[in-house]
Amino acid sequence: MTGYLYQCELALLELARRSWDNITVEVRMELLDDIEFLHHETKDPLELLQSKHREAAGQLSETGKDFWRSVASWIDSLKVSDDPSALQLPILRLVSTQVAKDGTFLHWLRSGSDRNVGRALARMEEVANDADGPGTTAGDRALFMELTSAQRHRLVNAMVVDDGAPVMSDLDHSLAKELGITPSEHAGAVLDEIKGWWYRVAVRLLERKDPAYILASVSAEELMCRRDEAVDRYTGRSLPITETLRNLTEAEMAPYRDRLVVSQMQWIGLRNSEIAMHLRDYHYARAQRSEWLRNFKVTADGLDAYERDLHYEWESVFRRRTRRVDDETSEADRQNIGQEVLDDTMEKVADKAARPGTSTAPWIGRGSIHDLCDRAEYVGSDRAVGWHPDHSRLCKNHIEASDQ
Repeated sequence: MTGYLYQCELALLELARRSWDNITVEVRMELLDDIEFLHHETKDPLELLQSKHREAAGQLSETGKDFWRSVASWIDSLKVSDDPSALQLPILRLVSTQVAKDGTFLHWLRSGSDRNVGRALARMEEVANDADGPGTTAGDRALFMELTSAQRHRLVNAMVVDDGAPVMSDLDHSLAKELGITPSEHAGAVLDEIKGWWYRVAVRLLERKDPAYILASVSAEELMCRRDEAVDRYTGRSLPITETLRNLTEAEMAPYRDRLVVSQMQWIGLRNSEIAMHLRDYHYARAQRSEWLRNFKVTADGLDAYERDLHYEWESVFRRRTRRVDDETSEADRQNIGQEVLDDTMEKVADKAARPGTSTAPWIGRGSIHDLCDRAEYVGSDRAVGWHPDHSRLCKNHIEASDQ
């Protein structure tokens, strides 16, 4: 069980480590190998990683299962051609908590000045051909020798033995360092939050049946964004504002005229000048949120949590303002109540931070609640937002008319 958990946390540690050199690199698990790192654009594997955790200190064995089963896995996963000019193989890395003894091929396959692929290959072939070798790896060793000489050289040239890796109980220290989490009274809470997110992600990376739940890969960019969200929750660093507000031109407002967000304001009798003011907040809030997502300043889950907070504020206002509406309430009164719902909601959400513990420009909250008003997919659900006491019925009619 510890080995499985180690694989999961090692993937997180390795992704954090790679973020310093290549922020776009992506990770996935249990497809071609235990852990895989991918090129962002092509999704070609950059590295296949075998994770081997042993609690007891000791040495890696030249005939042991940890190494030779890794070799067999790599052979199965890759098409190793005889052509040296063929597509370069990904790095094939064995990460083990045990140590490679000097003078073994495992030692010569380490990165660094002692690396010697030629000596390692010659010794591997000796071990693989040894008839007295253990039966537990006989099939894996035979599979290696079935390759041609050129294929064996290409395969071994791609191998890296990364021995002496930290055991499970020591990973947190390494992870905090790679994530750039400085020692503080909140460091443990920040690390726990990131790991909690990562374990949820890992379940989706391992999903193979439900297409809606499967997550193909995760990028270092998203991990760093999660790190920033967790750190900022305690440090109070606000999200950057890159949009500058100005009144919208007629051309900029034109695409909104038939949108649900405008109809919602028309149903409560707002004048065009006031609608234009609200559209300005909506327009720039959408642009700012898109920029945050595009540049990994916030995650989609982070914005979803923000929207749930906004919805809560709207709902508390809406229920309070509409509790006395009945069949006898006139349309004029319903519109006045809708304007009160709008005004009160705008005041409440203006102070709502897009990230807990920080401050956010008031127009972000105001524009974001209008964004919820504009989402046809929310109509009839518990995520719907509207101003008119009868907004649910009016929205359904609007959508049906639009479809026709």
